[in-house]
Amino acid sequence: MCFRFAQPLAITVVVLFTGSVLADVTRPNIIFVYTDDQAPTAVGAAGNTQIRTPNMDRLFREGASLVNSFVTTPVCSPSRAGLMTSRYGTELGILDYLNQRAEPEHGLDPKTVTWSEVLASAGYSTGLVGKWHLGTDDRFHPTRTGYQYFMGIRTGGTTPKDPVLEVDGETKTVPGFTADVLTDFAIKFLRRQQRQTPFLLSLHFRAPHARWLPVRDEDWEPYQDLDPEIPNPDFPHLDVEKVKRMTREYMASVSSVDRNLGRLFDVVDELRLRNNTIIVFTSDHGYNMGHHGVWYKGNAQWQLTQLPPQRWPDIGPIQRPNLFDQSLRVPTAVYWPGVIEPGTVVTHTISNLDWYPTLLAMAGAGVPKDVLTRGHNFLPLLRGEEIEWDNDLYCEYSMRHGAKTHMRGYRTPKWKLMIDFQNSGREELYNLVDDPSETKNLASSTNRHIVAVKDRLRRKILAQMCENSDPALKLLAGKP
Repeated sequence: MCFRFAQPLAITVVVLFTGSVLADVTRPNIIFVYTDDQAPTAVGAAGNTQIRTPNMDRLFREGASLVNSFVTTPVCSPSRAGLMTSRYGTELGILDYLNQRAEPEHGLDPKTVTWSEVLASAGYSTGLVGKWHLGTDDRFHPTRTGYQYFMGIRTGGTTPKDPVLEVDGETKTVPGFTADVLTDFAIKFLRRQQRQTPFLLSLHFRAPHARWLPVRDEDWEPYQDLDPEIPNPDFPHLDVEKVKRMTREYMASVSSVDRNLGRLFDVVDELRLRNNTIIVFTSDHGYNMGHHGVWYKGNAQWQLTQLPPQRWPDIGPIQRPNLFDQSLRVPTAVYWPGVIEPGTVVTHTISNLDWYPTLLAMAGAGVPKDVLTRGHNFLPLLRGEEIEWDNDLYCEYSMRHGAKTHMRGYRTPKWKLMIDFQNSGREELYNLVDDPSETKNLASSTNRHIVAVKDRLRRKILAQMCENSDPALKLLAGKP
């Protein structure tokens, strides 16, 4: 039997200082840096010697690197909703990226209690600069979900230069490169803060979401003549030159973010905020850059000169919907002087749903008792403590734009199973230890051990679907 959890309408915030690391210090400021479409491999700290990201690398080097950081849905809006609420997109009615033209009535229910709302109730000054993408109607405005200040993009994106942004409640074109403009406003927010009040600054960059160019000359110069290495140059029929061109442009966009992080860090130092400020760096999902012969995230498209035959009626020939690790894994670092030891590496599996309880724990604010969260507090792991931790990951993606899927997945450190309940028979099973690049689909294997693994993971998927009151369950009516 499946049960649905009620969503509370009000919150009571309990601020917890006694017995914690925060007992003898001022509550920390939080800067949450969130990029858009950043591959886990698109940062120098991940071993990519082609890309220039010295400021991102500094966070990984001087803080904690979370090498198994994932999202539960590899596309913008559901992932962002999961970040803010610690709930799956299927629970929130946000299944795919929100198309403001086709579905302006959809968004994150303002009755849902976000962690930014809890921090605001706990006395934090809160601001969001950049991309929201959780509803364009006024009732979904970020200031209705805990952010006292907002400037940026309510929709899914804007241009890389001279963007149309919301500033002081008015929508207008702001001259300049978008990454620079957003950073300018983030810096203004920092300069306005009063020392006696802790602050939360969420800086949601639009980059490196396509379109990537133009960028400033200094961001483009390292890549304009680069012949980049790509992950699968021998993939059958891969359009190598196209993938290389997009790789150059994409890396330049990443570098534009990195340069602006340097500007932001300089102001943090100038204002003497560093010693009491947590800086988080992560992304809304991963990205395929020729991996598996595709480009983009969970809604990837083939980059081939000759497309494979269409197998599924609800998936067009150019589409390659997926729950690949390259789509789900995100580059993630957390910097907190005096609390997180420089060079800390967290190998446990972390998801975007875990940020909610973790950020509140960092701030000394507890999760309101009537708020259901799916994630868990990983602050002890950042401190280097040994705790019990579930390294399994449940993931989902009901693609509604361009193709129709109900992909559900379950990942352990060794195995990953994906079942597409929209497209009967579409299943993928990978041994992540022997095949970390997910190139050999074992779903049709008759090996008894593999069949048993597949059956066990399928039961895990169905149990979580039941707990989520997943709309895809209706497709199983009458089926064993």
